[in-house]
Amino acid sequence: MENPLGQSETAPPGSLPAAGSVMRASELAGVDLRSPDAGDAFAVLAHLQSAAWVFDIDRARIHWANPAALELWRARDIDSLRARDLGQGMSRSVAERLAQYQQDFLARDARFHEQWTLYPAGQPVTVNVRFRGLAIDGGRMAMLCEASRGEAAAPDSLRSVDALLHTAVMVTLYDERGQALYRNPSARRTVRSVDETLRERLRDELRFQRLREALRATGEASLTLPVETAHGRRWHELSARACRDPATGASAWLVSEVDVTQLKDSEAQASYLAQHDATTGLPNRSYARQHFAGRQDAGSPAALLLVDLDEFKAINDSLGHAAGDELLAEVARRLRSAVRRQDLVTRFGADVFLLILDGHSGEAELAAAESAIRAALDAPVRLQGRSLRVTASMGAGLHPRDGEDFDTLLRSTDLALQAAKQAGRNTLARYNAAMGAELRSRTELEQALRAAIAQSDFEVHYQPILSVSDQRIVGAEALVRWRHPQRGLVGPDAFIPACERLGLIRALDRIVLLQAARQQAEWARAGHALTVSVNMSAQEFSEPDVIADLARVLAETGCDPAGLQIEITESALLGSDERPLETLRAMARLGLAVALDDFGTGYSNLATLRRYPIQTLKIDRSFIRELPGNSALTDLIVQLCRLMELRAVAEGVETPEQLEWLRSRGIEAFQGFLYAPALDAAEFGRRLQAGHTG
Repeated sequence: MENPLGQSETAPPGSLPAAGSVMRASELAGVDLRSPDAGDAFAVLAHLQSAAWVFDIDRARIHWANPAALELWRARDIDSLRARDLGQGMSRSVAERLAQYQQDFLARDARFHEQWTLYPAGQPVTVNVRFRGLAIDGGRMAMLCEASRGEAAAPDSLRSVDALLHTAVMVTLYDERGQALYRNPSARRTVRSVDETLRERLRDELRFQRLREALRATGEASLTLPVETAHGRRWHELSARACRDPATGASAWLVSEVDVTQLKDSEAQASYLAQHDATTGLPNRSYARQHFAGRQDAGSPAALLLVDLDEFKAINDSLGHAAGDELLAEVARRLRSAVRRQDLVTRFGADVFLLILDGHSGEAELAAAESAIRAALDAPVRLQGRSLRVTASMGAGLHPRDGEDFDTLLRSTDLALQAAKQAGRNTLARYNAAMGAELRSRTELEQALRAAIAQSDFEVHYQPILSVSDQRIVGAEALVRWRHPQRGLVGPDAFIPACERLGLIRALDRIVLLQAARQQAEWARAGHALTVSVNMSAQEFSEPDVIADLARVLAETGCDPAGLQIEITESALLGSDERPLETLRAMARLGLAVALDDFGTGYSNLATLRRYPIQTLKIDRSFIRELPGNSALTDLIVQLCRLMELRAVAEGVETPEQLEWLRSRGIEAFQGFLYAPALDAAEFGRRLQAGHTG
């Protein structure tokens, strides 16, 4: 017995009367096949014109059959039919459907009328079957079946009904009151009771009324919602369409449901991960922003508090990142314990925590919060067998006084945090108006810088590099200046840090490189064989397309690579991979020289430094400033240059005594105010034309 097909109906008791003079199996209501009268009942069944049999659901075997059923099943006799194991090859969907029948037979006097496809001797036979429960040996609930052959259904019809049986989609036909008229096996499997209504499934009256209104208004509805099922609360994607009951012609609703609980759980997990920090378990800045927006609608005051752990980098570097993560998790736990339930603690980034203290509006409340936090952080933390004390710098801003929206208030709070750090750390600073003026100034600077980068409003000036022996100009260092519309010519100290912070330094590097290369080519055409040095930021040096950019500039300007020198700082060489070495070698292949700028102030490992194709070391001005008195370190650098066969250039030479010291040590070149500051290209050109020797 296989593949019960759709178009079924669940009939109330007594709804299957005999038709005409032919007795039907449904008239045996109440007959117990274990009773003395069972033989008489079977005798009656034996004379039925339609096929009738009793199917033992538990054992998946036919318990009894009349002659018409033996013919239908193509069996010689009842014993051979009983011997067939109909469970073999039975699909899971059919087995579940039969189990559903059995449950309904046990629960109530259920009766069913469905179209089935049987497979006697492997050949499909489509029949209309009426079912009802019948108790047999051992008290088991079997199924009394009466079948009649109907007209042959079209193949597409048979297949569509079969699909309805096997699909995982839950399909239910309801009347307009929400009473179930038909459920396919998937839907039947999820109900809590066979009499469950649509209103009960949707959990409340309001959802049911909204669905009914949508169906009446447009004839269809689609929504995703939680439903109560036999397996607990699940998320279902529900689609409903107004239709007619094919059995009665009455208005009905065809509802299909797909279980999307796993997708919902995945979405919830993804949302949680997107809004929480994996190391501490705290909400992150995205969550903080949403939380603030939600509570802002209430209009109540609040304080933002940024907590920045002091010297966290030193702990991370000395004990490792695992210890650092352990410390962050412990600090997170202590911060949560220090504030109230309605306050929010988030990890804002790296070693910074953001607290949103609801209802805080004044100094006294901030002082109390600060005291509680410091008390929570005061106890030593055990990390890898060591006892450490943690301190924190804190900045505070009040809503709405210091900012009505989250971003403005956060900027104010961050300015207060920077003030706390500058004050010596382990303290709390409150935002004030002076910080606001600084913020406005910084914002204006950032906006102006972006516009200046877009319009290339920068000029390159050139500080002469001179030979120590005869003070003739042998080169120039390209130094950028900003031509500000109100402030005039602005030096690099005022805008380079902002460019680095805003991610504009690469664009600025390229502006300077292009101008300097053009100028070198122009001077070369005028007969001045100078080497122009251009500073390259560590960020630009680390970019994968830096060599392609250099090659493009050389081709565009006609600059001789031998006349262009790239200056990098020691920080650009930090790292354990081979990328810096590969970049320097690629520069050498282009014909460019490389100088190491500000030597002696960074972190160069001398053994590593020998590997790099560098031609020049520039001695930092901080060493030259000590000359000629305190010269030990400068002497050491000079000797290093000789050992490594590097050209030495001294920066920041301001006095004849310093120049004389350099001459006595055999230094080749210098630059500094003793000769000239950085000059614009026109003035530099005039000095070249005059053959200036300094």
